[in-house]
Amino acid sequence: MNHAMVCYLVGWMLSVEGGILLLPMLTAVIYQEPIAFAYLAVSALCLVFSCLFTRCKPKNTRFYAREGFVTVSLCWIVLALTGALPFWLSGEIPSYVDALFESISGFTTTGATILGDVEALSHASLLWRSLTHWVGGMGVLVFMLAVLPLAGGQTIYLMRAESPGPSVNKLSPHLRDTAFILYAIYLGMTVLEIVLLLLGGMPLFDAVNTALATAGTGGFGIWNNSMAHYSGYYLQAVVTLFMILFGVNFNIYFLILTRRWKQALRIEELRVYLGVIAASALLIACNVRHLFGGFFDSLHHALFQVASIITTTGFATVDFNQWPAFSKCILVLLMFIGACAGSTGGGIKCSRVLLMCKSIKKEMQFLIHPRSVRVNKMDGRRVQHEVMRSVNVFLIAYLIIFILSTLALCLSSQDLVTNFTAVAATLNNVGPGLELVGPSSNFGFFDPLSKIVLMFNMLAGRLELFPMLLLFAPDTWRRNR
Repeated sequence: MNHAMVCYLVGWMLSVEGGILLLPMLTAVIYQEPIAFAYLAVSALCLVFSCLFTRCKPKNTRFYAREGFVTVSLCWIVLALTGALPFWLSGEIPSYVDALFESISGFTTTGATILGDVEALSHASLLWRSLTHWVGGMGVLVFMLAVLPLAGGQTIYLMRAESPGPSVNKLSPHLRDTAFILYAIYLGMTVLEIVLLLLGGMPLFDAVNTALATAGTGGFGIWNNSMAHYSGYYLQAVVTLFMILFGVNFNIYFLILTRRWKQALRIEELRVYLGVIAASALLIACNVRHLFGGFFDSLHHALFQVASIITTTGFATVDFNQWPAFSKCILVLLMFIGACAGSTGGGIKCSRVLLMCKSIKKEMQFLIHPRSVRVNKMDGRRVQHEVMRSVNVFLIAYLIIFILSTLALCLSSQDLVTNFTAVAATLNNVGPGLELVGPSSNFGFFDPLSKIVLMFNMLAGRLELFPMLLLFAPDTWRRNR
């Protein structure tokens, strides 16, 4: 383990966070809020420690997969620990455990909150919550790769550890250019959504926060009733559209920008993703039609909730906890499916679900024709054995963490549906669940131990499990020989 290089990269991450913390500080100055000092103090603290960690670049800059996973895990943990300080120091969230829960939920784009009254927060803290979504959506390490001269070509291990999905592809021969392209697309889509929301009459502060939360597929709202605060169809439709767009693999946008339309449309995962959204929305719209008095209204709300859940954004226009069991069951299933690999969404990912279905089909064909030789293909290319192995191992680890987390939460006095969907909502980075953690409720009632379990789930879910699990392996910390 190259400890010096890991510390060096953590230091750079702190400098990025210190700079971003100045934005809510300026917001507090504009709105004349006393919380400005808390954000300035934490920003200064981050910059001081950044200078200590980066004052000398390590002589040994060798950087392999192990260092990549550990660096990503430590960066996200330190990011959350320091990101919680403004909430705590200002007194807006008196308990540091609760402040840490809110910070982790923000950076992992989960959107689960312990706050019963979001509207009581200052403008600065509301913006900081939304910024944590935006930074966590694409990844702070990807941002570092785009703007900072780090560890050369070996930084692919950072991107692979932080980017969601079974694999990470370069969009350019140079990894730094790839990171820059990803963030340019990300920023461009965010600005476009802000403009469209402003055209619909949404105030500037609301539009910026909503767009940041949508882009990161996080779902922190600035109103207690989330997107139901905006009753017009236009604003909710814009957010629906962008939730779906941010759940798409960003490689597809690069293909479209480079006019490779046919190659983009041939991607199977995209067709599955859009097909699942369309089918789920239609089924739910038919099931809840009697609640809205018309098919158009029911389809509007059904499509919004389907887009919100499958992309793991977590916004809500209605309390879907009051919907029939059939509709709630579909939404819970969508929590597990998740968005596309290479997007800002969470969940298992459509690509993994597709590969699992292909494996089942292949096994059934083998049972019928034992001597036949068949291979799994995706997008016309053969799926390598290593990819299938990683998918299978991921699912095993996922199930083990899910079961253990549910058992841990069941030590409390909450009902099984609440505990089950709380784990599903945090491990898949969705946000709201059912019953006591429904869209009109919050996670503040859980005891500290349960909150720690849920915080681990949020981090593990965002980082695809293994970067967090490796922190507990003794061999991870041994020096290279």
